[in-house]
Amino acid sequence: MTNSTGRRVTANLSLTLDGRYNGPGGPSDFAAFAPYVTSEVARNHMGGIWESATTALLGRLNAEGFMGYWPAVAEDENADPRDRGYAKWLVDTEKVVFSTTLTEAPWERTRVVNAPAADVVADLKATGEGDILVNSSASIIKPLLSADLLDRLHLMIFPEIVGGGQRLFDDGLPASRWMLSHQQSGELGEIAMVYDRVR
Repeated sequence: MTNSTGRRVTANLSLTLDGRYNGPGGPSDFAAFAPYVTSEVARNHMGGIWESATTALLGRLNAEGFMGYWPAVAEDENADPRDRGYAKWLVDTEKVVFSTTLTEAPWERTRVVNAPAADVVADLKATGEGDILVNSSASIIKPLLSADLLDRLHLMIFPEIVGGGQRLFDDGLPASRWMLSHQQSGELGEIAMVYDRVR
């Protein structure tokens, strides 16, 4: 049995009202999300996800998108301070990227793994300190939900029904109970929620 340091495993994801994390156009279809991601509520919510995290877990596609965008924000003195804070954290923190195709990490402070998410998280929980944040990567969140390894969910709900796309909560997940520890709604109808797993 692996020893645990008490590190929490947290995850953040944005969903439409019908539970999709992308639109019917596929993994890069975020058209319905665009009006909301820079709202005050969304920016405040983003600030809350990373402040206690010391490790970021990313799927390869998200890592490529994030690392192609956020480092420039970290250097931009005119960027919103909340965006810049998150960007600096992402650049500077330990990153674990899940990939079956990358053989070496193209970013600093990053290691690439080709292993089940539950195994990697168990190893991370055995060492170090601070939260382990699964950063908007449903391909990692889903197996961790299946293994009941998530302790906190940061969810942004956008008031759009897109009618297609991938869902976060698939049938067959183990039953679990969650406590709402924070919520905030915005002028556009977006809602930020933080749920903690009740064990």
